[in-house]
Amino acid sequence: MKREHNYQIAVRWTGNTGKGTESYRSYSRDHVISVDGKPDILGSSDPAFLGDKSKYNPEQIFVATLSACHMLWYLHLCSDAGIVIVEYIDQAIGIMDEDADGKGRFREVTLNPEITITDSSKLELAKSLHAKANEMCFIANSVKFPVYHKPVVHIGVAD
Repeated sequence: MKREHNYQIAVRWTGNTGKGTESYRSYSRDHVISVDGKPDILGSSDPAFLGDKSKYNPEQIFVATLSACHMLWYLHLCSDAGIVIVEYIDQAIGIMDEDADGKGRFREVTLNPEITITDSSKLELAKSLHAKANEMCFIANSVKFPVYHKPVVHIGVAD
């Protein structure tokens, strides 16, 4: 059965410094991303575009979204396969190209998940499930650039 899911968020610009958008440098790029009942996310633009480096920019959030979606599918698939994961961290990297006219697009994202599992006999299966997680990830299925995976799997013990 096909299901439709709707996601509603609010993005509110908070960067009016008193002159509005009178000129490119007259305003801050600061904004707040809100969802009812959840903590706000403080955003700005990339510092290359006059943003506040102490706040998340849309490009970082976009790469984080790909990483989180992949992780959640991977955890699901490992759970179904009887693979016990005790640690997962990803140092994801997105590469965006900007044209001379200011237009830009992501060229690629590489996920670098480092995972610790408890059963060494499931090491190869744990590595292979990244491909299936990529196939299932809603966000990866929505982009028109490659999402690469360079997983590292360790063997450890549950706490």
